[in-house]
Amino acid sequence: MTLSSLYKTVRAQWKIVLLSLLIGAAGSGVYSWLQKPTYAASTQIFVSATGVRSNLGDLNQGGTFAQERVHSYVEIVDSPVVARHVIDSLQLPLSPEQLADRVEAKSSADTVLIDITVVDESPTRAHDIAAAIAAFFPQVVNDLETPSGQEKSPVKVSVTKPAVASTDPVSPKITLNVILGVLVGGTIGLAGALVREFMDKTVREAEALAQLTSAPVLCTIPVEAKSNGSPLIIEGSARSPRAEAMRQLRTNLQFVNVDRPLHSLVVTSAMPGEGKSTTTCNLGIAFAEAGNRVLLVDADLRRPKLAEYLDLEGAVGLTNVLAGQVTVGDAIQQWGNTGLWVLTSGSIPPNPSELLASRNMADLLASLTRGFDMVIIDTPPLIPVTDAAVMATVADGCLLVSRHAKTTTAQATAAAGALSTVGARLNGCVLNMTPRRASSTYYYGYTTADGDQPAGDSAQLLTQQTLTPSSPRANKGFTYPPARAAASVPMASQEAARHRRSVLTDAPTTEIRFPRDNRPANDAEARRAYNGQQPVKAVPRR
Repeated sequence: MTLSSLYKTVRAQWKIVLLSLLIGAAGSGVYSWLQKPTYAASTQIFVSATGVRSNLGDLNQGGTFAQERVHSYVEIVDSPVVARHVIDSLQLPLSPEQLADRVEAKSSADTVLIDITVVDESPTRAHDIAAAIAAFFPQVVNDLETPSGQEKSPVKVSVTKPAVASTDPVSPKITLNVILGVLVGGTIGLAGALVREFMDKTVREAEALAQLTSAPVLCTIPVEAKSNGSPLIIEGSARSPRAEAMRQLRTNLQFVNVDRPLHSLVVTSAMPGEGKSTTTCNLGIAFAEAGNRVLLVDADLRRPKLAEYLDLEGAVGLTNVLAGQVTVGDAIQQWGNTGLWVLTSGSIPPNPSELLASRNMADLLASLTRGFDMVIIDTPPLIPVTDAAVMATVADGCLLVSRHAKTTTAQATAAAGALSTVGARLNGCVLNMTPRRASSTYYYGYTTADGDQPAGDSAQLLTQQTLTPSSPRANKGFTYPPARAAASVPMASQEAARHRRSVLTDAPTTEIRFPRDNRPANDAEARRAYNGQQPVKAVPRR
């Protein structure tokens, strides 16, 4: 694993790492706080040989003898003999073994010094124990080293440093414990993040989604706090990062295949709950905002959502048209005063797949693409049912929506494979609901820090005047929508449109009938029926 991948892992799983750090710091702090403080008292004794002459040889021999004895004396400082004497003299409520656990003796190499340290919960008692050991230990050594029949020991033990009690506790060391707790917690958190990243099989990166589907990722849509309550890019969110992402998706779709421009697009996902219906609505709004005549078709005949999102009547729609119960003009509804029309799902049928695979559906779609610049079709998920794959075979292209950290790699691969099996064209993918930190798109000067539209922005004209849902139209005949006014068409969009068609101010109209009744002979004939020759002058938006 490289440093770059490790950094991405920590950034993606930062909550686990941070939680582990906090638990480690808090745990060590609580542990230190629960421990009783202990104090230390230390003393030092010196061991020398007696009866040594002043010549150099005797002094060396005496020093060597004392060094050899020191190693043995260290082992008997906390012996039961010394411990019993200290306990009796101080009247301690301890056993010799308990006292020995509080005494530590050590000697440095090549020295005749013994350092004795006593640790106790009371600084006074620690001092008294160390002083008692320093006073009694020379007597013990004298008794051990005095040969039988003699009165003088060849070894002399002297106290060189009287017992000194510390005023500050030596344990617990709160600062050191907290640091160790943070290090241990951070290590565990990092290990947990790596394990979770290794076990996580969801799609989190646009590059990974592109590799799994063998299709370009046309857009990453960031998640916003307002997304759940206001899924559409209107009412204050027309200049939010989410709205700019939809405009980026619109532009990329226009140039994804210049040899075969898209006029009908299927929007689907691998599984439910990935945001395909919301993406369909917002993409339609984005195309209509650019001056296109757009039709949204709700072909999700199992769980239709477009009517709910756009606040339209959904009782009569696509299924009723396919069944011959109503005409297209009766079913299509215009949304507000925009260039956006909607064909809702209508009555939910018992055989959605067969209905969408019928010849009537193919004829209807061909007729609708001749009457609108863009037909966007919302379909069910690919893995549970085959409806989307069926529709993708008759449309110009397909857009696959995947949700960040929810769609698994297996699901994305299976969805792309389902489209490839039926020979459908997968034009691109969308990674939906990505965290703002994971989105690489930079939105220049359109929003405030929280993504709201600044006061006085020119987008208020769009959100307050044009994007207002209207009631269903009741007219019996529906005509191809005329071109929109030039003032509402962005210059960049109109320049792109000139290469595709001529935009009219006073265009003759042709009535859309049921696909089997009086269909135009071909696309060119149908477009000549409602396209004129005089283009609208482009007016740049201020």
